[in-house]
Amino acid sequence: MNKSKGFTIIELIVVIAIIAVLAAIVLVNVTSYINKGKDAAIKGNMSTIATAAAVFYSRATDDTPAGGGGTYLSVTSDPAVSAAIIAITAANSAPTTGITATTGLAYCVEAPLKDTTTGQTIWCVDSTGYVGYIAETHCANATPSCK
Repeated sequence: MNKSKGFTIIELIVVIAIIAVLAAIVLVNVTSYINKGKDAAIKGNMSTIATAAAVFYSRATDDTPAGGGGTYLSVTSDPAVSAAIIAITAANSAPTTGITATTGLAYCVEAPLKDTTTGQTIWCVDSTGYVGYIAETHCANATPSCK
């Protein structure tokens, strides 16, 4: 008798199918963890914006050229704020910034989150000190605020 050594085509197909199913399961879980990591980065950078904006607002105009002097009018030009906005954009999220146009007495920054499994999809910070989830966008309003 002549016995051939090796695997049959059916055995190979079964093994490939099992590997494909396992890879699909892992891919779904990994994508979820990647999105949660991006959301953590977005939230951290949004907190940086809140802190940097408060510092910007409190700086007197003559202390530094980048000082707000009691307004938020050019807060997005502050190095810490602009770096945080760039980092949020790099996390595949497009932040929306709103500043009261004439007085600059209020600001608002909101960014959509990547992980939508929680039902909460927008993270917001504003000049009132609010940091958290919101249901709909508010930063484009005439008086920007998260609420």
